[in-house]
Amino acid sequence: MRSWMKLSLRARLVSLYLGLLFLSILVLSGYSYLDVRRLLIYNTAIRLRAQAKPVIEQWLFPGKSGASHTRAAAHVPRRIPKLASIARPLACDLTSRDTAALILDRNGKKLANGKRLPEEPSPPLPDPAYYRKALAGKNEVDYIMKENEKLLLVLLIPLRAGAGKKEIMGVAQISTSLVPVHRIMVRHGIVLVLIAVITLLAGGITAFLLISTALNGLRQMAHTCRMISEGDLSQRVNLPHHRDEIGSLADAFDHTVERIEATFESQRRFVANAAHELRTPLTALRGSMEVLLRGAQDDPAAVTRLTQGMYREVLRLSRLCEQLLDLTRLDVSSNINKQEVNLDEFFEGFLQQATILGRDHRVTLEKGPFVLVSADRDMLEQVMFNLLHNAVRHSRSGETITLGWRLVPNHVKIWVEDHGEGIPPRDLPHIFEPFYRGVSRVYGNERGTGLGLTLAKAVVEAHGGRITVESRPGKGTIVAFLLPLN
Repeated sequence: MRSWMKLSLRARLVSLYLGLLFLSILVLSGYSYLDVRRLLIYNTAIRLRAQAKPVIEQWLFPGKSGASHTRAAAHVPRRIPKLASIARPLACDLTSRDTAALILDRNGKKLANGKRLPEEPSPPLPDPAYYRKALAGKNEVDYIMKENEKLLLVLLIPLRAGAGKKEIMGVAQISTSLVPVHRIMVRHGIVLVLIAVITLLAGGITAFLLISTALNGLRQMAHTCRMISEGDLSQRVNLPHHRDEIGSLADAFDHTVERIEATFESQRRFVANAAHELRTPLTALRGSMEVLLRGAQDDPAAVTRLTQGMYREVLRLSRLCEQLLDLTRLDVSSNINKQEVNLDEFFEGFLQQATILGRDHRVTLEKGPFVLVSADRDMLEQVMFNLLHNAVRHSRSGETITLGWRLVPNHVKIWVEDHGEGIPPRDLPHIFEPFYRGVSRVYGNERGTGLGLTLAKAVVEAHGGRITVESRPGKGTIVAFLLPLN
């Protein structure tokens, strides 16, 4: 078993295929050989019986044939003759160049041997066991025996006292050599062996080619895996025109590698952007501290200005760290505390805070029908604050910002709409990427971290929903998300 498992998969599959093919050919060839042999022997026995029947009837029942026979007229009266009187001519008529005949009485005593010429075969000695079966009245008694290294077919025919009578006077033993049958079977066996060899060769070559072709995809996948393990995530299997199981596996493998590559690329961008975002406030803090260390502390106005700037940068760092932690916590679904949230009550409380956050913007609410949604209330509020904060930052003072909800099939749709400058089409595919801020104009002095929409998307997807953005430059933006109903 160990040596078998050391073989390659191709070698094992080809060996298994050839083994099953050989076993099938062996069973079919063996059955065919034995069946043809039985058929030839059966036909030989039928032929001998057919040849012997009219001869036996002519001698045993001379009046039945309706024709006079010269020797019958000379030696046999019209009544049924005694077996001893006709044994010799009967045996002679049953004997030919390939057939030997022997007439036996009821006691197994040999009455006559039909051999007259040297080229005629000699009959074998009778077998008492088969002889008794024929004396018991069994009509078709035949067996195969071996004599002088040759196989003989022996037939025993009961000789009855009259047509249809049970009384048996003796037995006629007819034998013939099976050498012709053996020769035919040798040729038949050679043909079967040649067919088997040709079939095994053709089957082995075909199996090798088919299995090799089928396993090429696996070998290519193995090579691709080695390249990927060395760090080249751009490698793909890309099997051409494969619609079988291996092709499906290769497609799934390529899709998985694409997802992994996208994840690594996203992580790389995330780390690079996070480092960039952290470096900016840290650089500002370091610069302010260096100014203070060079003696600016003697100027109270400078100290106040620098201290306020350092405080803003510290707040920005704290906000950035909190948002990063929020993103990390959303990777674990157990951190979501879902409960029944009445959207009417939720927005009634949120609208008061939204009015304060909106400052000099007009915040309105379009109420939808009564609905209960399973969600984490705090996280849902955080999403709304992020979306409202973006709407305020990207729209002019005095413009209207609309909140609302409505029912759609199997979901509730919640949205925040502003009438600001909108988002350029080139920025839309990237707005949910961490730290991406695009080139949109920001109204006010507050500079965002680029994590608000990323955090909102993560929260919505953690609830089993999805978030979408519709924007037209110069017309405004609608950010909406769907949450599944209970």
